[in-house]
Amino acid sequence: MAPLPDTLKFLGLHHTATHLDDLVALATKRRWSPMQLLEHLVGVEQQDRARRSLERRLLRSRIGRFTPIDAFDWAWPTRIDRAAVVAALHLDFLTAGHNLVLVAAQGLGKTMIAQNIAHQAVLAGYHVLFTTAAQLLLDLGGQESARGLARRLHYYGQRGLLVLDELGYLSYDARAADLLFQVVSRRYERKSLVLTTNLAFSDWPTIFPNAGSAIALVDRLVHHAEIITIEGESFRRRAAEQTRTASRSKRAS
Repeated sequence: MAPLPDTLKFLGLHHTATHLDDLVALATKRRWSPMQLLEHLVGVEQQDRARRSLERRLLRSRIGRFTPIDAFDWAWPTRIDRAAVVAALHLDFLTAGHNLVLVAAQGLGKTMIAQNIAHQAVLAGYHVLFTTAAQLLLDLGGQESARGLARRLHYYGQRGLLVLDELGYLSYDARAADLLFQVVSRRYERKSLVLTTNLAFSDWPTIFPNAGSAIALVDRLVHHAEIITIEGESFRRRAAEQTRTASRSKRAS
């Protein structure tokens, strides 16, 4: 017969297998009945599985390191709908299957907000993928077979929440527009999409010049969407100016 810890791992009781000696000692010390021991075992296994599931979802989400929303300076932008951002962080749009579009110039925190929303979705149990528009289109455009492309489209279409960052910084050809349209169509009225862009929708023809699907893409994207526009000066520019001012003051003193 295999050693007990190995059998427990085979049965999926990884926490119990790892802490078997401690569990036996605790049960002996507290004089648990068999039912109490089983109840404790089930409880710690559920907690451990929830922890490991969260770790896997966080890893697969590719959110990366980000600044918590508590550090966001709400007073800096000249225009921001704070109530709408807070509602998005509560995942109101996600439970309704709607989209969220963050429109802002570079350096105003739209990626930070999107990362915090993605993190909240992971904590809520959703399977999330955070990627840039460039990475997604490079992946889809690089598929060498129809089967490979279909598989990747299915992957992007089935994530519980898909976050596409930085759409608008690069221009793409008509095929890229068609690929993005397919992703949006697969998720349309089924699963939510968060998108960050530095351009108003009226300027999207500059992203996809000569693409016939651009108008249809915007139409499906905004049909059930909360659009949050942020205006003001760049946070990063302000931080750089503060650093330069502090350096000058230090040298002067």
